[in-house]
Amino acid sequence: MPTKHMITAADILPMSEYLKVRTEKRRAIIAAKPFRQVPIGPYAMVTFENYDSMWLQIQEMLYIEKGGAEQLVDELAAYNPMIPKGDELTTTLMFEIDEPGLRKKILAELGRVEYSCFIRFGAEKITAIPEDDTDRTNEEGKTSSVHFLHFRFSRAEQEKFRQADSIEIGFDHPKYGHIARISPAARDVLATDFGGIAPPR
Repeated sequence: MPTKHMITAADILPMSEYLKVRTEKRRAIIAAKPFRQVPIGPYAMVTFENYDSMWLQIQEMLYIEKGGAEQLVDELAAYNPMIPKGDELTTTLMFEIDEPGLRKKILAELGRVEYSCFIRFGAEKITAIPEDDTDRTNEEGKTSSVHFLHFRFSRAEQEKFRQADSIEIGFDHPKYGHIARISPAARDVLATDFGGIAPPR
């Protein structure tokens, strides 16, 4: 089946139907987490998104907030940009810091950290492009705890990614220079997000 790059209203289940499959769908997303989540350093967690994770997110938002068709318009606009379009990997980056004082201190040091995230394999280094919905670093240099990132790949880079034995994801921010490895099993799962031949860049 071709990879789907956009969720439409027709893809969303009525709540009565969603409740029948909710447990199964949530279980499937949880089972995929070891291949789609990468902790980087002491605070950062990167989650690679796809059609399934964004579909579930929309269904869950509708389930929780019960806003119906009017809410659905906003949810589609919010989450469709994070579905990979065939030439990219997309991620939600979260800085998970429970203690409020420490969270405030760390985030104040990480201004524009979203521009320093990269994926590296062999001689290739793909730098993140933040989702342009809003500037997530304020005037004082404090960053948000949540960022939405795109990693765009040429066709040649996609093939090198698929064949790479060693893949790293990390930051070259002066205050957060941490790096983590992406396992071969996770690489194989993430490569499916390219969905075959990508559109030319």
